[in-house]
Amino acid sequence: MDSFSAPSTGSSPKLSAEDFMDQLKTQLAQAYAEEFLETVRGKCFEKCITKPGSSLSGSESSCISRCVDRYIEASGIISRALFSSSR
Repeated sequence: MDSFSAPSTGSSPKLSAEDFMDQLKTQLAQAYAEEFLETVRGKCFEKCITKPGSSLSGSESSCISRCVDRYIEASGIISRALFSSSR
């Protein structure tokens, strides 16, 4: 069963358009968050972790923190630009 399907209870209640849009928005937000985390994880790991080990060095930790902060800031700038141009 996919997340758009109603549970199989013998009858198939239909979602209202509003409920459907709410589900869709939730799924899109979750997919975006997962993609964002994967991108940040991959890019920041590649950039900051020079010698993988059981713990992060101080410089690796600082680098990861700055890298994630930059990606969050860049995503905000892009989102604002996209939403302001679509009005």
